[in-house]
Amino acid sequence: MSSKLIQPPPMAASLGAISKTTGNLKMLLSSSNFNNKTLSFSDNSFRLRPMFIGKVTEQSSASSPNEQQEAEEEEEEDITVFQIKEELYEALQGINRGIFGVKSEKKAEIERLVKLLECRNPTPEPTGELDKIGGCWKLIYSTITVLGSKRTKLGLRDFVSLGDLLQQIDIAQGKTVHVLKFDVRGLNLHDGEFRIVANFEIISKTSVEITYESSTIMPDQLMNIFKRNMNLLLGIFNPEGLFEISYPFNLIITRNYIDNVSLILIP
Repeated sequence: MSSKLIQPPPMAASLGAISKTTGNLKMLLSSSNFNNKTLSFSDNSFRLRPMFIGKVTEQSSASSPNEQQEAEEEEEEDITVFQIKEELYEALQGINRGIFGVKSEKKAEIERLVKLLECRNPTPEPTGELDKIGGCWKLIYSTITVLGSKRTKLGLRDFVSLGDLLQQIDIAQGKTVHVLKFDVRGLNLHDGEFRIVANFEIISKTSVEITYESSTIMPDQLMNIFKRNMNLLLGIFNPEGLFEISYPFNLIITRNYIDNVSLILIP
């Protein structure tokens, strides 16, 4: 039995706010298509770190800051998409998708690698090729965080465990379904979920606007745990807003207008 939530999302974005700059990232996922074709992401613990071999030239022992910066930029230009992804997957190891916070150095490293991928975007007009992102995705990184008192109120320290975060994208219907999985210790509850249904509309050659439609939580035992803090839960994970699709090939990267990062992986 599921409980229907009818209150509107407390963090719904106004059109005025949505029209602001969209320089932000928001999620990373792995997918299986709706047409029964299954795509999977293998997050192997053992990876070979890329090696970069270049021609050695004689340099002055006292290189200027500008020369050092130029050398670093040239090295970044030479790195391949495959190498960037390998480094990115390695950087994402052991941080639990970033939901409960990431050290500033690690966050900066991930952002740097994401920007390198964006500079190599093979699909400059992604909303014209949305078939590439249809399917079910699994979040592997987000800058959305649940920290401090928010984490305590939602019981996400010891009592409740946050499982997979999935995003199902139906291109034909123009809908997305965001699914948060929960396990509750002591109640033998292993398949609880919070489901948010939303619509999306193409806004430009690179962006879509997502609008909240409804949400449900199941089973009732899970609703009883969260009922006092439903507005908080929805406020954190409500997908509504304007999203810039900055890299939609194999690895989907989106940035939203409130500086949240999302990486979506298509194997």
